[in-house]
Amino acid sequence: MASDPVSRLNEALERAEMHAPYLRILMKRFPDETSRLSAGRWDCRLPIVNPDLPLRQALRRAKAQQALSLAIADLAGLLRLEDVVEALSGFADAALDAAIAEAINHYSPGEAPRGFAALALGKLGSGELNYSSDIDPILLFDPLTLPRRARDDPVEAAVRIGRRVVETLQARDGDGYVFRIDLRLRPSPEITPIVVPVDAAIGYYESQAMPWERAAFIRARACAGDTALGNRFLKAINPFIWRRGLDFTAIRDIRGISRRIRSHYAGGQNFGPGFDLKRGRGGIREIEFFAQIHQLIFGGREQALRKPATLEALMALSLAGRIGGDEALQLAEAYRLYRTIEHRLQMVDDQQTHALPKSPDALEGVAQLHGLANAEALLALLRPHVDTVGSLYDRLDGGTQAQVSSSDAALETEMIAFGFDDARHAAHCVSHWRSGGVRALRTTAAREALEALLPQILRRLGAAPDPRHAINQLSSLIERLPSAINFFLLLEAQPALLKLLVSILSHAPALAEQLALKPSLLDSLIDATAFDPVGSVLALIEQLRGGSDLEEQLDAVRRSVGDLRFGLGVQLVEGMSDPLEVAKGYARVAEAAIGVVAEASIAAFKTVHGAIPGSELVILALGRLGGAELTHASDLDLIFLFTGDFSAVSLGAKPLGATLYYNRLAQRIIAGLSVPTSAGPLYDVDTRLRPSGVKGPLAVSLLSFGTYQREEAWTWEHMALTRARPVYGSVQARAATNALINTVLIAPRDGPTVIADAAKMRRDIAQHKPANGILDVKLAPGGLVDLEFAVHVNQLLNRAGFSPDLETAIASLSASDFLPVDFGAAHRLLTRLLVTLRLVAPDLRVPLPSSQSLIARACGYDHWPDLLAACAATRQSVADYWEHLSQPKKDL
Repeated sequence: MASDPVSRLNEALERAEMHAPYLRILMKRFPDETSRLSAGRWDCRLPIVNPDLPLRQALRRAKAQQALSLAIADLAGLLRLEDVVEALSGFADAALDAAIAEAINHYSPGEAPRGFAALALGKLGSGELNYSSDIDPILLFDPLTLPRRARDDPVEAAVRIGRRVVETLQARDGDGYVFRIDLRLRPSPEITPIVVPVDAAIGYYESQAMPWERAAFIRARACAGDTALGNRFLKAINPFIWRRGLDFTAIRDIRGISRRIRSHYAGGQNFGPGFDLKRGRGGIREIEFFAQIHQLIFGGREQALRKPATLEALMALSLAGRIGGDEALQLAEAYRLYRTIEHRLQMVDDQQTHALPKSPDALEGVAQLHGLANAEALLALLRPHVDTVGSLYDRLDGGTQAQVSSSDAALETEMIAFGFDDARHAAHCVSHWRSGGVRALRTTAAREALEALLPQILRRLGAAPDPRHAINQLSSLIERLPSAINFFLLLEAQPALLKLLVSILSHAPALAEQLALKPSLLDSLIDATAFDPVGSVLALIEQLRGGSDLEEQLDAVRRSVGDLRFGLGVQLVEGMSDPLEVAKGYARVAEAAIGVVAEASIAAFKTVHGAIPGSELVILALGRLGGAELTHASDLDLIFLFTGDFSAVSLGAKPLGATLYYNRLAQRIIAGLSVPTSAGPLYDVDTRLRPSGVKGPLAVSLLSFGTYQREEAWTWEHMALTRARPVYGSVQARAATNALINTVLIAPRDGPTVIADAAKMRRDIAQHKPANGILDVKLAPGGLVDLEFAVHVNQLLNRAGFSPDLETAIASLSASDFLPVDFGAAHRLLTRLLVTLRLVAPDLRVPLPSSQSLIARACGYDHWPDLLAACAATRQSVADYWEHLSQPKKDL
């Protein structure tokens, strides 16, 4: 091909003259335009619609003139596919807009085109129109704003306008036509008028629409007429199109459409002459479906994926990591080529065709129109793309799955082939699923979904480290599901999710139970939000807020906290996060939950009892929450305090004295944190560390708390206070609380008494709560309790290293030679092991070998025996030090 535009345009004119009868007619019809093109002058701007001609004639002439100009520049290689389809779509928008304005003015002279909108769907909606495309609008009207005569029925008036619009664009005359109009994408086209009232349309998509219609609306936009009305409609049905919860029935329906198209157009499936570029295997439709399926899966949570144009959608999916970069490039390259050759087919006779000619001569003509030597060159150009796209879509679609035998004898044999050591037990599980006795599998649709996926499920379970354990966990999960159909469709749509699910079922019973109670948690695995690190406490508080009243807020907190804790657990199981970071994440989530529940409870309490002037609530965290390191199973050790005068009275409809006020408020907050709601449980709350323990009031004034700590508290209470940290209250109130705690902790104390009290308390714990096996790294000799006691005793004896964060406290004490230098490493190892075991082996029994490997890796070791040896050596070191420290010393 020549390099300069003039030569290229003239070569294109020659090819058009020889091989495209329609373009040849246009070249004769518009000699001035042909001359401009021959001279090298071209552009792809909207053609000028002659205002001196009747609209219908002017639009037809403008459409033909644009077709000629674009086609020749396209054939000359001076326009990208994106330029061509944008220009064609832009003219269609303008033509539709002009036709609506003309129709409204015809029936209501002088009225603006309001109350009547056209939504573009299909290729016009995505701005990807063909040379000979139909357009698929949905026509809407607003009875309140549509111009009409007072005596006219709104529907009849709108239909008259709609018919005139269609006739203007579709009717043929000596100048041809503008666009063929297909209105069958409107709601219930068999019974609804051609123009639909906007509120009725909204109601349809909110309650009756079919799942495939969601895919159609991925490419919808308001393109003509009253676009504000069209945009209002699209905004109203946005939740129908983009759902945060994943509805894989829609995905299955889209795949079903693709399979039916393959079946219906069987003659155009085999590549060669007659191949259907649009509907054939590996063709345009499968690229579009490939993008749309991923958009439906992920677009509800990721707005960046809501791109109507196919090429833009592929790029967005690739950038988001939802499809591979190579896949996106291959699909985009194929799409550009297919659409370009499709345009060549339509240039020949202005027919809406997508199939390569079967006639050798006709196919040769299309090839040469495109600038190729012959038909073989065209087929060679297309073939590798067809093969690549077909293979990519086949992998996505999954095709027809092999079925698992229904014969009991054959089933047991198949279980052996799948990898189950206990084949009889695995076969029994499958038979039970099929029996109809499982609630989630009672419907035919659910059992069909199971059967379609069963070979993949069994293959993955059979390859699990412990297949019997894995299939038992899956059975338990299925037993708890209210319905299993969406669960299996989800796994079918996302094969990688099945692998992750088996990992969770094999290693983390707590997470498996969460999934059983809330299957929607799988959504967070698909869109990868489960793998995101949790934010700061302030960011989490904003994330957890929601709901118009206390009950809704408590439900919202439970849902969000459950999702976040599940995500942290998955990160631990998958080895994506250090258990120490997971522990900190658990603690931040809990602190944020306390903040939101307290905030909502206080607001509700004030509406009845008012506020107490000059007073506020402070919530003090102790234990693992105070140290900002929780496990998946941790409860919350809390103390409730209040500032100001304990004799003050609230200013409300039902006033209360300060002590009673804050005790009732504390009860409300504890209930908000611990009582299960319809959204599930949240946290267990332990308030036994408050002054006077269970015999004391739930909430005391800050002044009373200080007095108690200075004059009445036991040594163990001061040890607990070393990990105290305000987690709710104003900056000033937290500072005052911290100052009080610091004053108590740095006070001089009798060394032998501290050691004797701590030693006695440790013996009491050992007697009443003995260690539960060798994996009890908390209570076993040399475990975390011994380590923490050693730290706290040193803090109190030396009046140094005070920090609720044990890592910081240990580092400070070790730097001053008050603790052995290896205490920091001991704390990290034992904490990693505790956090991991609470999730993977909560019963503290020796886990299965596969889980042993997971635990070892989480703690930084390659092998389980190495971890056990390191743990034993660490505990011995800590036990030796505690034994030495806890001996009576008279010189302290």
